[in-house]
Amino acid sequence: MTMVDTPERRQLRELTRAFVTKEVLPHLDDWERAGEVPRSLHETAAKIGLLGIGFPESVGGSGGDLLDSLLVTEEIIRSGGSSGLIAALFTHGIALPHMVASHDDGLIERYVRPTLAGTMIGALAITEPDGGSDVAGIRTCARRDGDHYVVNGSKTYITSGARSDFVTTAVCTDFPGSGSLSLLVIEKGLPGFTVGRRLEKLGWHCSDTAELSFVDVRVPVTNRVGPEDTGFLAIMQQFATERLSLATQAYATAQRCVELATRWCRDRSTFGRPLASRQLVRHRLAEMHTRAEAARAYVHDVAERVVAGQPVVTEVAMAKNVAVAACDAVVDAALQLHGGFGYLRDAEVERHYRDARILGIGGGTTEIMNEIIAKGMGL
Repeated sequence: MTMVDTPERRQLRELTRAFVTKEVLPHLDDWERAGEVPRSLHETAAKIGLLGIGFPESVGGSGGDLLDSLLVTEEIIRSGGSSGLIAALFTHGIALPHMVASHDDGLIERYVRPTLAGTMIGALAITEPDGGSDVAGIRTCARRDGDHYVVNGSKTYITSGARSDFVTTAVCTDFPGSGSLSLLVIEKGLPGFTVGRRLEKLGWHCSDTAELSFVDVRVPVTNRVGPEDTGFLAIMQQFATERLSLATQAYATAQRCVELATRWCRDRSTFGRPLASRQLVRHRLAEMHTRAEAARAYVHDVAERVVAGQPVVTEVAMAKNVAVAACDAVVDAALQLHGGFGYLRDAEVERHYRDARILGIGGGTTEIMNEIIAKGMGL
């Protein structure tokens, strides 16, 4: 499998671009200020087949693989969308894969198919208030009581936590912090399950983020994803996809900012000459373009190896860090080239500048990625 530019992928790019132009761009600023995207956007994306890309048709998806889903991510941002929009509209990309991999027909029928049809919204809840990247230290506990689990604990920084209909939740099925983890699908509306305050963020304004609380929430055992105590492995197996998605958001944001800055420097004149006529500016743009394209090439190479089934945990971590570093440098330079206008909410580059900051934190921080890389080096 290669990231070749097939007729099908060209069509997928065109479909994605048309979706962004018609359904997103006229409304994105309003969604940013509202703090969420409308549920109707999920249904619209599902009807044209975008929501289900990367999920097999047998579970209600549109087919395609990881490379196709990364293509959609890239094209949404390149067309004027944002990583915040990706987080809001495609949260199911981290909420559903564990269920699909479990081949549990009950979970697939109740949650996967409706979500891919755009009629339900799912979220993934791993992070807790007293621990971020320490997945094995999860303290939210699920105690078995007959045909149910009784869940107590709390989660935070949950993307789509306010709008979601269900949350694929990492719970400890032994004692708190034991590392004995399971995944439970917990529906909104169950007694004791409450959504706390919406969290106000630096960026990703159109993506709602919330705190969740569980007090003696009774969840049917049939809502467990896979066998008990297999949650840690299930979470780890899906990290590659999440990290490559974030890496794609990073390099695509960088590419978009190169385009925005190049256009601005061609159109903007100072002292009677376009900014782009000045060697300093041209070289800055050349360096930005080089970093963005190099990051894209490496992320694609690693993604192809993941699809081919190669064990590339270290390379995935490197791809994320390379793309995030490129994005950080490029968005900063792009805003600087825009001058005072770049600091205004009216400037698209301002949104990318804010949104980019989370990419080195989500899905495993840059520092955690470096630990993985060091381990891969035998250190």
